[in-house]
Amino acid sequence: MEESGKDLYAQITAKIVADLENGVRSWNQPWTNVRAGGEVLIPIRHNGVAYRGVNVLLLWIEAMRRGFSSPKWMTYNQAQLLGGQVRKGERGSMVVFTKPLEVTQTDEAGAEVEKNMRLLRRYTVFNVEQIDGLPAECCPQPEPPRSLDERIEAADSFVNATGAVVHHGGNRAFYAPARDVVQMPPFEHFIGKEAYYGTLLHELTHWSGHSTRLNREFGKMFGDPVYANEELVAELGAAFLCASLGITPEIRQDHAAYIGDWLAILKEDNRAIFRAAAHAQRAADFLNALQPKSPEPGYGGDPLLTSVDHQIKYHHATSGSRAARAPSALLPATTHVLNLFPNLHNLQKIAPS
Repeated sequence: MEESGKDLYAQITAKIVADLENGVRSWNQPWTNVRAGGEVLIPIRHNGVAYRGVNVLLLWIEAMRRGFSSPKWMTYNQAQLLGGQVRKGERGSMVVFTKPLEVTQTDEAGAEVEKNMRLLRRYTVFNVEQIDGLPAECCPQPEPPRSLDERIEAADSFVNATGAVVHHGGNRAFYAPARDVVQMPPFEHFIGKEAYYGTLLHELTHWSGHSTRLNREFGKMFGDPVYANEELVAELGAAFLCASLGITPEIRQDHAAYIGDWLAILKEDNRAIFRAAAHAQRAADFLNALQPKSPEPGYGGDPLLTSVDHQIKYHHATSGSRAARAPSALLPATTHVLNLFPNLHNLQKIAPS
């Protein structure tokens, strides 16, 4: 029986809640488990397109718990079409997407009206480390990690390109919406360069929410649910940005007090982590778009679930009983794979992962 969207929201939220109850922030865990000399990477599909939002969290959690170092994932059918075979006994991992649905409802006047909704659906993917026989091109050796100086230079350029006003002084890091200023302690007060930039990326995620930018609600004070929710957005956004820049995020002890608030929010509303991840993804997209050469743009604006790869307009089963045309945004990457494997003319019909 197919799980309902309600069950999926609850199941995914339960994963995050279980970690928080143990004092663990799921979005920071990849950096505590990365193999020596490696970097934490955003999970990617078989065609190199990055996962987004809550799916990044789900696959980070899976990779951490099961010891995968490769960021690449694919469905069972995709593996077979590329000449691979999932090893017997391997267990897949869940990712989700939203599916548009039009329903007829009765309004207050008794008239029937059409309402557009989005249903949450799941599908299963496997890490390439669970698959035998894939072509070498599908499993390239990771590039040597960038030096700390290279990563710091990239982070500094990223911050400067945003145009954010950053002041230094005092012993607290925060964003002041009324003045539209990021306040940071002096550079030398941090335990290292990465700690400084990890903190700054957190505050820049707040900065992106100003009323002239993404216009998020900030709340007014500690203990305010809206305030705590914005802190969750900034934590997730900073994790996404740190992964893209090769920076180890600063696990700020002054934010440990938010764990209780986050638990209360997630237990009250099992869609809260989806909304927070959606806002965090939009924040990362916004900041990336300010760069001279921004990365591949994100997919459009589902108001609730930008984070759950809603660009996938169809559900697929591992049996392959449903096939659909690849979204146009995926075609360049798909074409690249077709060039590598010219016999796979039906690759664009692989359900996306």
